[in-house]
Amino acid sequence: EFYHVLPVEDITQKGYEKKRAKLLANGNIPLVQGVDPSLQAENRVSGSSQATTTGVKQQKSRSTNSRDERFRSDVHTEAVQAALAKYKERKMPMPSKRRSVLVHSSVETYTPPDTSSASEDEGSLRRQGRITSTPFQSHSNVEPWLNRVIQGSSTSSSASSTSSHPGGKPAAASNTATVTAAATVLADLMAHTQLDNHSAPPDVTTGLVEHLHHERPQVASVRGVPRGYNSSILETADGVPVNSRVSSKIQQLLNTLKRPKRPPLKEFFVDDFEELLEVQQPDPNQPKPEGNQMNVLKGEPLGMVTNWPPSLLAALQRWGTTQPKAPCLTALDTTGKAIYTLTYGKLWSRSLKLAYTLLNKLTTKNEPLLKPGDRVALVFPNSDPVMFMVAFYGCLLAELIPVPIEVPLTRKDAGSQQIGFLLGSCGVTLALTTDACQKGLPKAQTGEVVTFKGWPRLMWFVIDGKHLAKPAKDWHPQVRDASAEIAYIEYKTSKEGSTVGITVSHASMLAHCHALTQACGYSEAETLTNVLDFKRDAGLWHGVLTSVMNRMHVISIPYALMKVNPLSWIQKVCSYKARVAVVKSRDMHWSLLAQRDQRDVSLSSLRMLLVADGANPWSISSCDAFLNVFQSRGLRPEVICPCASSSEALTVAIRRPPELGGPPPGKAVLSMNCLSFGVIRVDTEEKLSVLTVQDVGQIMPGANVCVVKVDGTPYLCKADEVGEICVNSGATGMAYFGLLGITKNVFEAIPVTAAGVPVSDQPFTRTGLLGFVGPDYLVFVVGKLDGLMTVSGRRHNADDVVATALAVEPMKFVYRGRIAVFSVTVLHDDRIVLVAEQRPDASEEDSFQWMSRVLQAVDSIHQVGVYCLALVPANTLPKAPLGGIHISETKQRFLEGALHPCNVLMCPHTCVTNLPKPRQKQPDVGPASMIVGNLVAGKRIAQASGRDVTQLEDNDQARKFLYLADVLQWRAQTTPDHPLFLLLNSKGTVASSASCIQLHKRAERVAVALLEKGRLNVGDHVALVYPPGVDLIATFYGCLYAGCIPITVRPPHPQNLATTLPTVKMIVEMSSEAEVLPCEGAEALAQTFPREAVAAPSLAVFKARLDTGAWSNLLQWKVSLPVAGGWDWMSFKVPSNTNNSVKFKQTRGSQFSCTCFIITLCNFWLFICWLEVFIFLFLPLPSVYSGHQSILVPPLELESNVSVWLSAVSQYKVRVTFCSYSVMEMCTKGLGTQTDILRMKGVNLSCVRTCMVVAEERPRITLTQSFSKLFKDLGLSARAVSTTFGCRVNVAICLQPNRLGKLAEQGTAGPDPTTVYVDMRALRHDRVRLVERGSPHSLPLMESGKILPGVKVIIAHTETKGPLGDSHLGEIWVSSPHNATGYYTVYGEEALHADHFTARLSFGDTQTIWARTGYLGFLRRTELTDASGERHDALYVVGSLDETLELRGMRYHPIDIETSVIRAHKSIAECAVFTWTNLLVVVVELEGSEQEALDLVALVTNVVLEEHYLIVGVVVIVDPGVIPINSRGEKQRMHLRDGFLADQLDPIYVAYNM
Repeated sequence: EFYHVLPVEDITQKGYEKKRAKLLANGNIPLVQGVDPSLQAENRVSGSSQATTTGVKQQKSRSTNSRDERFRSDVHTEAVQAALAKYKERKMPMPSKRRSVLVHSSVETYTPPDTSSASEDEGSLRRQGRITSTPFQSHSNVEPWLNRVIQGSSTSSSASSTSSHPGGKPAAASNTATVTAAATVLADLMAHTQLDNHSAPPDVTTGLVEHLHHERPQVASVRGVPRGYNSSILETADGVPVNSRVSSKIQQLLNTLKRPKRPPLKEFFVDDFEELLEVQQPDPNQPKPEGNQMNVLKGEPLGMVTNWPPSLLAALQRWGTTQPKAPCLTALDTTGKAIYTLTYGKLWSRSLKLAYTLLNKLTTKNEPLLKPGDRVALVFPNSDPVMFMVAFYGCLLAELIPVPIEVPLTRKDAGSQQIGFLLGSCGVTLALTTDACQKGLPKAQTGEVVTFKGWPRLMWFVIDGKHLAKPAKDWHPQVRDASAEIAYIEYKTSKEGSTVGITVSHASMLAHCHALTQACGYSEAETLTNVLDFKRDAGLWHGVLTSVMNRMHVISIPYALMKVNPLSWIQKVCSYKARVAVVKSRDMHWSLLAQRDQRDVSLSSLRMLLVADGANPWSISSCDAFLNVFQSRGLRPEVICPCASSSEALTVAIRRPPELGGPPPGKAVLSMNCLSFGVIRVDTEEKLSVLTVQDVGQIMPGANVCVVKVDGTPYLCKADEVGEICVNSGATGMAYFGLLGITKNVFEAIPVTAAGVPVSDQPFTRTGLLGFVGPDYLVFVVGKLDGLMTVSGRRHNADDVVATALAVEPMKFVYRGRIAVFSVTVLHDDRIVLVAEQRPDASEEDSFQWMSRVLQAVDSIHQVGVYCLALVPANTLPKAPLGGIHISETKQRFLEGALHPCNVLMCPHTCVTNLPKPRQKQPDVGPASMIVGNLVAGKRIAQASGRDVTQLEDNDQARKFLYLADVLQWRAQTTPDHPLFLLLNSKGTVASSASCIQLHKRAERVAVALLEKGRLNVGDHVALVYPPGVDLIATFYGCLYAGCIPITVRPPHPQNLATTLPTVKMIVEMSSEAEVLPCEGAEALAQTFPREAVAAPSLAVFKARLDTGAWSNLLQWKVSLPVAGGWDWMSFKVPSNTNNSVKFKQTRGSQFSCTCFIITLCNFWLFICWLEVFIFLFLPLPSVYSGHQSILVPPLELESNVSVWLSAVSQYKVRVTFCSYSVMEMCTKGLGTQTDILRMKGVNLSCVRTCMVVAEERPRITLTQSFSKLFKDLGLSARAVSTTFGCRVNVAICLQPNRLGKLAEQGTAGPDPTTVYVDMRALRHDRVRLVERGSPHSLPLMESGKILPGVKVIIAHTETKGPLGDSHLGEIWVSSPHNATGYYTVYGEEALHADHFTARLSFGDTQTIWARTGYLGFLRRTELTDASGERHDALYVVGSLDETLELRGMRYHPIDIETSVIRAHKSIAECAVFTWTNLLVVVVELEGSEQEALDLVALVTNVVLEEHYLIVGVVVIVDPGVIPINSRGEKQRMHLRDGFLADQLDPIYVAYNM
């Protein structure tokens, strides 16, 4: 490396920069430009292989005191920069964001995080332009060179870079998302993706041609262009446009997604039912430990001291009485002035007062509040060490157990609730605090301190002097010898966020003080500067306990002072001539910020600079940088003493100060790849993917240490193996308070040899530190168990990933210290999440570029992918007590969707390599299958039928007629005034009505107008452009009278002409209507049509006014009915999964038989119907046939007053009512809280025998159950609510008859519908596997109703068209007299017509003609019996075949994915999914603040991965109401897809998962 060439003495900043610039200019560093092409696909970047031998010799000849350049902290920075330069620039799609989300608030409102923001364990915080010594800050020379490399590579195309480097990863995104796709190239790409449909994602770009990157002008998209009827934008069978534009960002995403660089895992299935996730197979080439098994390491014996006190309290008593004037503790204010010095005499007397007061003056009901052994909370701010010390020793004197905790400032403090759980489990009832602190706590209205969330009720006691009582003369505390009783409890927050209390006994406390005194060489009256938190860890051990043992003087530097003046601790060392300073690496970094302003500081008095977090692998960078600057100010290199400690084992190891001797400091350059496998290998090749660690000294006096395997039984590690350090000593913690189980695991571990022999009869304590013992018995720590992330069997340390992220030029975009790294478990493996605070002045492009570069750096250095990278606004991450990031709280917020990031980049395609293997399809039943009787493949053929039509009772006069028009004329003559229809408005009053004679007369008028004014012939088509209502029914019958074919069309919506008008125009054009009958008052309709539509020669817009007397003279006109057997009417459908539209022909006979069956089954007396134009027109038709009255409620009226339906049911005592799921949902949501109000208004639903949900989909069980439960209080019987199933091919296949009326009493209603639970994973393989309720991946399916009379149903294989067996999933085929007869036109596709309406089985019964419904389902013979005594066959509808998604060779139903997504977060109102070029796109409606939008991205990705084993390609967050839903409550997913690709959704945020 080039560092070796630098002379040792020339280490000044100026000289360093000069040399560096010269070397860079001469091109002597073959780090980037000269990367060998063969290295491009390697996982790690080689460093310079040209390190001269002289440099090596020079290194060996150096004295131990001089700095070894090879271990400089900036080696890591160089590694990262070289790794980034390796990547050729490829365009990654930058997320698109709405402006309101972009600006969370103005820049002015942000206060930059106090420099404190550096996390407690973070490595460095530097301000640009104010740092010296490390090359990182001198961007002046580095940046142009680096930028040249990046700019030079950015000209290469995204496509060529992907194809030339098969292992390449996404590089930094460009600032502008340029268009890279053109229609012709896209067509090639699509053609390929269809062929490779079943390959494992995300390899959707294989075969991308080199010329893809030529930019072409993009076709502008016009909002609201009519979709689906122009042949130029037809779709292929897979739903991929042949000639349409795709968003350039999606194209970029396709270009970027490649298979992960790491070799793909072996993927497999056991059988088709089980999708087993890949179990990580160990790589045979991975490094393995080869050393001998280590032995237990024994520390030096504890020295015998003649006058050593028998306990800590005895020491305090001695100094308090013999040296009362000796200074004990000096407290400083925020300006650095000493505000108070506590002497040992004062400490002793005040502690006595407090102990006396606690034991004797605090009473409740004349009983002492406290007794010895009780726990007491100590709540003191970091700025008041004096009062804390008094409280701590006062509790010890009173034989109470102090539990020091942080000051809760608000009810929502990070981790505050967990602290409350700890206090509750410890039985704490009293909290000690200061007067100032108590005044600052939040108060309730009574003036008392509020009870914080999760906290027990506490009594707060202020220990300022005026509140303490003078001890009675005869009262003396018992100062006992150190015992095994608990002395104090120190809290610790675990990786998962739970807080535990670690108990330390009096004996352990004394032994620890003894060991620290010996290891640090403490002597009486020494001065010590303490920057750490004095309530716990090293701050407590050195600054409160050991200092009193040795009568030392402690200068306590408050956190608030360090924020204002980071150099304050150095100034105090200088002014007090302190011999020892206890700091963390962040304090050393902060002091570098301000050191230029101070020329007169000297550190020559220091004999020991204790680095409390020296166990951090990258604290070495702090030590190096600090020494480099302050060596000229008197700091000796050997004074820096890193140490390692843990809450459970207290101090584990410490580097001895120079006067105590000991081996020279050790450093190691370790291969990060080997470390991830738990193996220690010194990196001899000098690659850049290395970790440089320093030793943390020797183990503590009187301790035994060994290293054991991290997981499972604590076997001893080999000498070259990383494991968990375990300590056996008299100076460790005792237990987790109240938690016996984990106490045994952690505090009572028995390490064993490979043969299983215990190494000692004494238990060891697990420290939670990962490391090894190196040469000279020095301890090296490479990470912590709390920061361990095991990804695909390899171990990574969170701190190492933070260090890599810090090295990627963070100064411009993110706050240097505010980075959190943790792992979340998704799909049975750890996934790495990195969260950082973004500077408010950083642009979107810059931040995104930084994120993408971090991904590359981590991938190159650690060979692991980052699953999610999130940037949050400044100052929003939860803080730990002393300013660091509260990692577990951050993780909790991430998982709950409460982090509110302003930028997110997810990379599931890169990280998730343990998906099941894509399915290879194999037909279940082929033509060669053997059929024996009615068995196929050994199972009963899945076939069922309703009762025979001839069995129906023939006692109805209306049965004499052939057609409904005849029936209406007959009723007009026999019962002219009988009311048939009532139309209600939103107020519940009758808007219009029609009796038999009125309906007949209005129909006659229409017929005359059509024949005479419109000059229509029999068989001509007439479009009825009407909203639901009586007019629609009248014109419908008028068309039947005239022999014309009515086509019902919903009028264009005046507020949404752009999307609804093209639909109307499309229907008109497709069916060649001769007439358009618009609704009443619709003169404006002509203007809404495009000019060319009105001017079309085959179309005459004819306005028929039905309520005028224009044709009153024709009332006696007699209509002669047309010839039988023609079409009766047409139903129109725009499928939700395609843009084509189709019309279904319905014959008169089929309509008549359908009506007849419904009448027979429902036994109507009076029914109310939510009227829908297109498909449910058949529901009012039975009114004419049976003569019963129908009450109609139009959808728009219902929307404006949800309760009108239920009120009308109650008012008219309705027995049978029909509704759709959208109505049910409206009532459930809108009336959920109003049932009491409705009851007071007299709404009673006990009259309802049957409430039928008319559906063309799988029954929505949850919704129907919620509806039943909600309105149970209004008298609605749970058995009344039932489902039906019909589709355009056959509008009535299943219908659950009355279960409460006459039929039920007669026993002819049939059994109640059954619910089964099927395995969702098996369903993806087109199989039905019944499971128990509550099983994992179970999906409840409810029977769709009883098969109607005359209807036969069979389940056929979707591809072979062979019959399937019982409980096998296939397409539902139906045969019945009321089937639709075919499509009117689908662009002349006659084969399509034959395939759907005249289908025959490929074997078995090949004579019967069936209609294919297009729905997947299965038949299952139940144990229940029908009215006829036969066993009941239940039909279960699973979903529409057209809407299923083919992904990874499996069939997914969108509703299942959407259900999972809606459960992911409370703010998700609705969701829809669709695919685009093998990418799964999830559109989510956000019902809440836009700040929550980006939270949803990770949650949606997680839940789809966990529950469906699918990787989401694009997550789109939109406003409520954006997902188009038709009047039947069905999502129009393909309209949504078109809108998304045409950039018409105005999304809040679009995330492209990498």
